[in-house]
Amino acid sequence: MLIKRELYMEQIHIRENNGMVKVITGVRRCGKSYLLFKLFRNELLERGIKENHILSIALDNIENRNLRDPIALYQELKASIKEDGQYYILLDEIQFVPDFSEVLNSLLQIDEVDIYVTGSNSKFLSSDVLTEFRGRGDEIRVYPLSFAEYMSATELSEEDALNEYMTYGGLPRILSLKTDDQKSKYLNDLFEETYLKDIIEHNHIVNTNELENLVNILSSAIGSLTNPRKLQNTFQSVMQSSITDKTIKKYIDYLKDAFLIDTAIRYDIKGKKYINTPMKIYFVDQGLRNARLGFRQIEETHLMENMIYLELKRRGYSVDVGLVEIREKGDAGQTKRKQLEVDFIAYKGNNKYYIQSAFALPDEAKRIQEERPLVNIADSFKKIVVVGNHIKLKRDDFGITTMGIRQFLLESNSLDL
Repeated sequence: MLIKRELYMEQIHIRENNGMVKVITGVRRCGKSYLLFKLFRNELLERGIKENHILSIALDNIENRNLRDPIALYQELKASIKEDGQYYILLDEIQFVPDFSEVLNSLLQIDEVDIYVTGSNSKFLSSDVLTEFRGRGDEIRVYPLSFAEYMSATELSEEDALNEYMTYGGLPRILSLKTDDQKSKYLNDLFEETYLKDIIEHNHIVNTNELENLVNILSSAIGSLTNPRKLQNTFQSVMQSSITDKTIKKYIDYLKDAFLIDTAIRYDIKGKKYINTPMKIYFVDQGLRNARLGFRQIEETHLMENMIYLELKRRGYSVDVGLVEIREKGDAGQTKRKQLEVDFIAYKGNNKYYIQSAFALPDEAKRIQEERPLVNIADSFKKIVVVGNHIKLKRDDFGITTMGIRQFLLESNSLDL
């Protein structure tokens, strides 16, 4: 089963031989090693690059444990560059090497060397480390499979595949598991034994119950506005916990560092300013989120919103939550302010899109409700409503486009249809 991951291969191609370290990041098991060691390496060989000019080392392999020493790694790689011509260095799980930035910066000084590394913890991509790269680190963020990639590797119908994808997510191994029990166990074990364990050990967390309870709360509230202070109140009222909002913020940062979650902050569209709190939290994979809750909360509305957010991020957009303030008259004739929410504002270069996620539009009243924030945005950027059913794309009198979730996910240019 070959999944081409064309989006990421394109990102590699446009960065090839740019004099920078290409750092491929993402949550564990999302396919980073496959991308680098299978797809990219095979392509290099097909291009005619000699095998001894492709230096591949998996640093998480016990056979290469001695190469986790930075001096040993540098000497091994330098000694392997024995003749003229282009060399490609592919290093998997670079975070196993202390002071790896010194190794990579030193290798960059060798002529005709192009360097690619993967890593699963974004700590090594902090601003401090990027400074150590002297501005020569270039990140490629990899996500679990998109729905289009998922469809390319399954024989299910679009409808059945979407149901599976919404439930079990897009981690590549899911496609090779046959039963619901196998998929559930894989996701649960991965969450407990890999992701949470890594976070706890890496950050020396003592009160693990607090972290686990926070993960449960965040899992239950994807797509809902929240902030550390609000979460602190939940801990105090429901669990009689004394955890502080500062500790909660720190834990959220740990989860983001491990690429498990991401956040979208609010932006005042008319006021053209960011609002510090609250924010929305989304999981990097809906299957992992569902597994954390024992598959007890499969709310299609929230899961579809999570999928839309992830697809926008995959396509390279910056994503905010929009706020539109309007004035309307109350029952007594007085004027009052009301805030309307736009689910997503997606930015890339000069392009901007306003997007509403509406799983169902059963009647005209619901349609008007969903479109109301978009109608009250004065600019001319495109406005889109994505719905859960399979419908034919249409555009109304306000210029608002409505499309089905399958079309949005499967067509790479869906925002411009």
